[in-house]
Amino acid sequence: MKFRVDRDVLAEAVAWTARTLPARPSVAVLAGMRLEVTDDQQLRLSGFDYEVSAQVTLDIQSGEPGVVLVSGKLLAEITRSLPAQPVNLVVEGSKAVVTCGSARFTLMTMPVEDYPSLPAMPPPAGVIGSDVFGAAVAQVAIAVGRDETLPMLTGVRMELEGDKVTLASTDRYRLAVRELRWQPEQADISAIAMIPGRTLADTAKSLTTGAQISIALSAPKETGEGMIGFESGGRRTTTRLLHPEFPKYRSLLPSSFSAKADLTTSSFVEAVKRVALVAERNTPVRMSFREGEVVLEAGSGDEAQAVEVLEADFHGDEIDIAFNPGYLLDGLGAIDSDIARLEFTTSTKPAILTGGKPVEDTGVADYRYLIMPIRLSS
Repeated sequence: MKFRVDRDVLAEAVAWTARTLPARPSVAVLAGMRLEVTDDQQLRLSGFDYEVSAQVTLDIQSGEPGVVLVSGKLLAEITRSLPAQPVNLVVEGSKAVVTCGSARFTLMTMPVEDYPSLPAMPPPAGVIGSDVFGAAVAQVAIAVGRDETLPMLTGVRMELEGDKVTLASTDRYRLAVRELRWQPEQADISAIAMIPGRTLADTAKSLTTGAQISIALSAPKETGEGMIGFESGGRRTTTRLLHPEFPKYRSLLPSSFSAKADLTTSSFVEAVKRVALVAERNTPVRMSFREGEVVLEAGSGDEAQAVEVLEADFHGDEIDIAFNPGYLLDGLGAIDSDIARLEFTTSTKPAILTGGKPVEDTGVADYRYLIMPIRLSS
């Protein structure tokens, strides 16, 4: 086996495939990257750890068909450091020789026959714009739980109903929900998938090279168990789904509010950052909303204190409420709007942060970020 390919094309493909390789593989061959030159002069790079698979196909300048398995991380480091010249790889017995300009590397090969077969792509479910999907996933990924003892909170729930996709995630302290449109293969599709949050975030971010992402899914609505696949621009990845158990989040979203405040997002962000400088770990930023303004405060007693007043377009009952500043800033960074709207019921119940225009047919914002307040001591 041998091939010749542009250095930048190879380095990008190897880096994308290597990102899914396990840091501590349970079996040595899982640290390998499978390279295959096909009869139609294409190079196929693959990685798989029994949970997530990644495969990219690219055109090569020349080559002879064959398969080789080499250390994926090492190959990524090598290709990233090569000079800007064509790269040649030739398999010589139990070694793979990489040359580029005057640089030459010899890698030991791994037994290809021991490498697991990549899972086949599930049945196609539909397509969605890659930029829109990437932005939507980023908005909900901020609320994905990190506690591995609660696996149901480490995923993003994807609900497919006709031409609507709903993404939701929560770590018990905040909830992020995003609704968007897509083009389903079947107009009456109805399915639920619980996707590992980190995997989905990485996948959505890395598949923006193509205009659209094809989503493939095998997940019965009742159990959700199965697999999901994404494909775009010659890249495809699959991952096993989590158990579909998830909090009944829609009941947490208030249907009516006693007050709302509109603030300039950039000014609000900077004010929260400044006031939070004196907030000790796990202590809140307190906010008092009144007609025309909000007063932000942090710190108390003999500690450092901060106070700042911002203009706010406020309507409703005056309210004093407090939030974890980190959680609040996460939401403000995700709304993608010049105006941030906070809607309240009481000082002890969740507030809703939104931005942008409401969805026309529902009057509800397509992105909602629910944040739990921190109870103020009386």
